[in-house]
Amino acid sequence: MKVCVVGATGLVGTKMLQVLAERNFPVTELIPVASEKSIGKEIVFKGTSYKIVSYQDAIAAKPAIALFSAGGATSMALAPLFAEAGIRVIDNSSAWRMHPDKKLVVPEVNGEVLSANDFIIANPNCSTIQLVMVLKPLHEKYKIKRVVVSTYQSVTGTGVKAVNQLQNERNKIEGEKFILMKLI
Repeated sequence: MKVCVVGATGLVGTKMLQVLAERNFPVTELIPVASEKSIGKEIVFKGTSYKIVSYQDAIAAKPAIALFSAGGATSMALAPLFAEAGIRVIDNSSAWRMHPDKKLVVPEVNGEVLSANDFIIANPNCSTIQLVMVLKPLHEKYKIKRVVVSTYQSVTGTGVKAVNQLQNERNKIEGEKFILMKLI
């Protein structure tokens, strides 16, 4: 199966590729898409090098599915172009989650709501996916009426720049502690 990953060089995109490889997803051809500055660079997937291509080249390659993890603005702009070309989009951003014409799906929970006409499919954020996977069987057995949840989202959800910033701040604090300890 031809699979496109939009945002292939980002923090979540690289994790998507890792999971596809770990799960031995039947990828016959990978089509990695990233920002314009990354076009032509190479990534390795399951021991094979793939050149990053533009979204136009990805659409022309006609993948069966396009996994999107490039942010909401990119998804809003590009997902409809892929969908119009008959490519099924599974979007990991928040762009389509509350859209009245798009379905919010966790396959193990409500995958049956999808039809052949759904070309842009939203998925909830990571904490929601995990939560509903646990709640579904509990609800089926006990009919849950209310759930109160607090989450403390990881900085990784904001991307590699934020992770680097956090690491730099942590290194600065650690460095200052080291200097202070030497002074004492």
